[in-house]
Amino acid sequence: MVRMIFRSAVLVLVLFSMTTVSYGKDFKYVGVKKCKTCHKSKKIGNQYKIWSEAKHANALKSLSSPKALEYAKKNGIADPSKDAKCLNCHATYATIDHKLLDPKTKMTVDEGVSCESCHGPGSAYKKKSIMKDHKKSLANGLNMPDEKTCVQCHNKKNPFFKPFDFKKMVAKISHPVPGKK
Repeated sequence: MVRMIFRSAVLVLVLFSMTTVSYGKDFKYVGVKKCKTCHKSKKIGNQYKIWSEAKHANALKSLSSPKALEYAKKNGIADPSKDAKCLNCHATYATIDHKLLDPKTKMTVDEGVSCESCHGPGSAYKKKSIMKDHKKSLANGLNMPDEKTCVQCHNKKNPFFKPFDFKKMVAKISHPVPGKK
């Protein structure tokens, strides 16, 4: 009897670890160019255009602004566009584990705060057949960012912090699919 319980427990642990491992390994970063493939038309909501014209897409460039360079100089940072403390919130590519890059990715540091910074690695949810079904998208790694996502960077540790009103700011970057709630 003890032997049977032991075998059952081992089987449960093995099955659990297999599902956990396979779940995590499927989520790789694919880069903004892959997202752009489907998210660039008016019909779908022009998400790529909205992102590309907003501050997140230009976050890396902002590290070369006179204000950023002045702050860097005063704080012993040689080049904020290459400093890990700055890149942490200004470039998704610079902060991710590169083992999680899809081998075919075109992701670069120049993307700034990319789609996947907020929505999670897209390799498993990028297919149209999955993206059409919101529940499937979520099951395949799509994140729907919330205030916790945003305040990882929009917080008082940021030297240029301004009070952060999540509802107001998320409305500024909103990029819904037309006709979907």
